[in-house]
Amino acid sequence: MHKQLQTQVAIIGAGPSGLLLGQLLAKAGIDNIVIERQSKDYVLSRIRAGVLEQGTVNLLNQAGVGDRLHREGLVHHGFDIAFHHQHLRLDLEKLTSGKHVTVYGQTEVTKDLSEARQALDLPSFYEASEVKVLDLLTDAPNVQFIHEQQAYSIKADFIAGCDGYHGVCRASIPKESIQEFERVYPFGWLGILSDTPPVQEELIYGNHPDGFYLCSMRSPTRSRYYLQCTVDEDIAKWSDNRFWDTLQARLPSSIAGNLVRGPSIEKSIAPLRSFVAEPLRYGQMFLAGDAGHIVPPTGAKGLNLAASDIYYLSNAFIEYYVDHQQSSIDQYSEKALQRIWKAERFSWWLTNMLHHFPEKSRFDQRIQQAEFDYLCHSELAQKSLAENYVGLPY
Repeated sequence: MHKQLQTQVAIIGAGPSGLLLGQLLAKAGIDNIVIERQSKDYVLSRIRAGVLEQGTVNLLNQAGVGDRLHREGLVHHGFDIAFHHQHLRLDLEKLTSGKHVTVYGQTEVTKDLSEARQALDLPSFYEASEVKVLDLLTDAPNVQFIHEQQAYSIKADFIAGCDGYHGVCRASIPKESIQEFERVYPFGWLGILSDTPPVQEELIYGNHPDGFYLCSMRSPTRSRYYLQCTVDEDIAKWSDNRFWDTLQARLPSSIAGNLVRGPSIEKSIAPLRSFVAEPLRYGQMFLAGDAGHIVPPTGAKGLNLAASDIYYLSNAFIEYYVDHQQSSIDQYSEKALQRIWKAERFSWWLTNMLHHFPEKSRFDQRIQQAEFDYLCHSELAQKSLAENYVGLPY
């Protein structure tokens, strides 16, 4: 026997997109329930990106979770691109008339949102199993799942699918009702987290003949570094010393001496892919975040794209319930996809310029070099890159 519950919006997934949506809806007086298949500890321990666009920061402020972000986040007014031994700094403030980004880990964003939801005592079901989304083409969709050996059925007006690439929501849409576009890249990123000061105060994206690298950070004392690797790389063969030696060899000589080594506290390999599902709506269910799209991490658009989805979706729900208008709900997929495809283009372009592709010809390599040279000598090209990096308007 299912225990019957009712809500206005059932949110599948307790990652940052699901929690942010829940917080914004609650602030507007809209009932919502969050259902998550993983444990709360697992969700809060996931290591993810950490460069936030100003639009994302504004949305977190609106949700009432910006205090710690503003205390601990690192405001970055620029970043570097290194190409072999050439070096270019992009001055974001100058190129975008005062805009910047903030470095603040996705893990911290999720923690802030989780604590805010708990403080409001909003209903959440972690470790929910056998999750199903049903009756999506009716006015009364429902979510069924098992939690602590009790079967539940939640009737809702709408379902928000914020459950990631491998979640149940997109998988529940009939194949004839959705299109999927994908590009899988022939490499991955080997990343480590270490309690060491960053090699410099701003990020460095680097192209080296041996492969891409990224020098990032989570705080003034915690660094996040990445190296391009093969998709089938054996992480067991990468000792900390091997990682540091390889990274130092790829860094420009003017910076390599600043590298501080230390034991890794996390080490993982992330594959790279571009993916978009269209449309982002099926009946009364809406997809947001990784459930609807994936970008390569080059350029840090993943979390920011999820936030822009939630901007459109939360405003649509608020307009529906508060202003009794449906136009934004009907336009959600189209609006969100316009921004998604622009971010996909930017991430694809930056990935192509900075990575070593095993199938690239000598001609392709010269084009890569020409792309960087053009960027170095064209303020308009720099402005275009900066505009995309700080985030296109919603």
